[in-house]
Amino acid sequence: MAPPTRFMQMVESSRDEASLAVRLYNNPSEARSFEGFVVHMHLAWLYLLHAELTRDGVDYRYWHQQGRSRRLERVDGEPKRWELAKSMRYRWPNEKDPVRANLMFFIGLRNKFEHRYARQQEALTAVVGGQVQALLLNYEEEVTSQFGVELSLATRLRFPVFIGSFTDEGERTLRRLRAQLPATLRTFISEYDAGLDDSITSDSRYELRLRVIQELAPKDPDALAVQFTRYDDMDDEQRAIVEAIGKKGHVVVRERQRGVVGHGLMKPTRAAKVVQDRIPFLFSTGHFTNAWKRLGVRPPVGSPHPEKTDEKYCLYDERHKDYGYTQAYVEKLVRECDTEEGFRKVLGTAPRDKETGTWVGEPPPNATPPWIRKTAPPIIEER
Repeated sequence: MAPPTRFMQMVESSRDEASLAVRLYNNPSEARSFEGFVVHMHLAWLYLLHAELTRDGVDYRYWHQQGRSRRLERVDGEPKRWELAKSMRYRWPNEKDPVRANLMFFIGLRNKFEHRYARQQEALTAVVGGQVQALLLNYEEEVTSQFGVELSLATRLRFPVFIGSFTDEGERTLRRLRAQLPATLRTFISEYDAGLDDSITSDSRYELRLRVIQELAPKDPDALAVQFTRYDDMDDEQRAIVEAIGKKGHVVVRERQRGVVGHGLMKPTRAAKVVQDRIPFLFSTGHFTNAWKRLGVRPPVGSPHPEKTDEKYCLYDERHKDYGYTQAYVEKLVRECDTEEGFRKVLGTAPRDKETGTWVGEPPPNATPPWIRKTAPPIIEER
């Protein structure tokens, strides 16, 4: 038998790194298990992409120009090669690719993490579990699609046995862990998500969220204990059932972050003013309140679970019992309310010109004549 090619040796090294990463992740008693997972998955992806570049004849070494000639850049005598971020950008040039966004998240997390947050590894695991699952499944898809299904990790890895949020106490424990995450990490995760397009954050290749349902049907001797059904493979009736289930119950794989972060957040008065300054229409705090209600950005006043916000746009301040709104939410309102059509769609009413106070298009029923009222309604602070 001929010896394996150089790039296949790199693929095998990559698979070894991925297997080690998962073993560490599934063994929380191991010191720095989450940090070890991130580091070894980083190496697994780096070796895999370098194997693809080697196979395809791409020169991924760094060069520097010296006059009319160029020389290899070297580190300790060895040619300097592309890091994971550059290799990733070559493989996925589209910035909106969810696989690239997921990888970039972990590159940033590794740079942020290093050795500073070893004590918070349990909390991190609870908060970013969905991205972790997506990172591994993306790797599995890449290695099998590029080098063959026989290199699947399925024979090496097993679905772990765990409690997680299968029990009420398990869910409460995960929520307590989530609250222990340092503010710097909560801010990093929230701001990274806020900078992504909705098409990325809703894609399972960026973050995988699963709902586990106990099977009560008679056992099929040919069935596996754990089976995964993709949403894209379901018919319309099955999708409707799954979406209905998704509106209640517990998410198992990832406990959604409801962080309390004050940095960069705005109160309604300020946020409404920023929006009005950037669109051609009047935009008051009344409009702002109407917007978050229609868009479902946060729970209504008096909700027993005020922390259940869309954290990309809004975070609950437990100490002050009020809400802060992100720059991403302001940008969303500016983007969608900048035209008459968008304003009507978001707020359900006609806009009024900021300069003249006149209604734009068909005014709403019982509208105040513009010659009586040409300014925005008084701003009332909303909590």
